[in-house]
Amino acid sequence: MAVARCLCLVVDDSRVVRKVARRILETQGFAVEEAENGQLALDACRRHLPGAILLDWNMPVMNGIEFLQNLRREFGPERPPVLFCTTETEMSYIEQAIANGAQEFIMKPFDDDILLAKFAQVGLL
Repeated sequence: MAVARCLCLVVDDSRVVRKVARRILETQGFAVEEAENGQLALDACRRHLPGAILLDWNMPVMNGIEFLQNLRREFGPERPPVLFCTTETEMSYIEQAIANGAQEFIMKPFDDDILLAKFAQVGLL
C-alpha cells in the first residue's frame, strides 16, 4: 500500500460527492477525511489541519465561503490549499472564492481527470 501524500478534507453536504472524491483521491495516495458542512470542517481543521481541502459552496450550517473566511482568519492566507468544487458557475463566485483565499475552482460534475488536473495545478500531485 502506498504511503499517503497528505490528508485531504472533502467538505460537501452530498454524501455521493464526498464518496466519489474520496475514491479518486485515495487512488492517488491521499488520506481522506469527510465533513458535511463548513462547521464540521472547521472543527476537523482545529483537530488536525489537512494538507488540502476540497470545498463545496452551498451547504447548511456554514457554507463554503464562510468556512474559507474562518479558515484563513485562523490558519493564515495560503495553507492549506483550498479547491472550491461547486455548481456555481458565475464569474462572481469564482472571483469571491479566489479573493477569500481559494487556490482553484472546480465545476461539478467532475471526473478523475478534472479533479487530478486541478490538484496538479496547485502542486499536490
